[in-house]
Amino acid sequence: MTTKARVLFVCTANAARSQLAEALLRHSDAEHYEAFSAGTAPTEVNPQTIEALAHLGVSTEGLHSKSIDEFTGQRFDYVITLCDKSAAECQSLPGAGEALAWNFEDPVTSTKHDAFRHTLHEIHERIKMFLLVKSKFREQ
Repeated sequence: MTTKARVLFVCTANAARSQLAEALLRHSDAEHYEAFSAGTAPTEVNPQTIEALAHLGVSTEGLHSKSIDEFTGQRFDYVITLCDKSAAECQSLPGAGEALAWNFEDPVTSTKHDAFRHTLHEIHERIKMFLLVKSKFREQ
């Protein structure tokens, strides 16, 4: 049996983007990945985050806002930042294998109509691409 790859998604508040990514990765490939999320300045999960995930039929069980400090000393195969601010603050996270910087607009502050669903869709597409690329490496 192979060990699951550990993935930590990081944004500033751990209220929307990183929570969406954590839930989506768990939903998309819990067989090969363990997903976690944290914030550099955590607040609380935005209710619209939960609504957007529920609309897509993605489990929100266990989602809560966490500080990146809670993961100090833990090893992650991938640390994925979801905004430029967290990317700058987490450039050299101890225990990080591969660091990826994805930048998505914060739906909490967005003026777009249906911003949470839009961001959910964008993150979901990026995760699907991530899984496709990583599955190719696993097959080799």
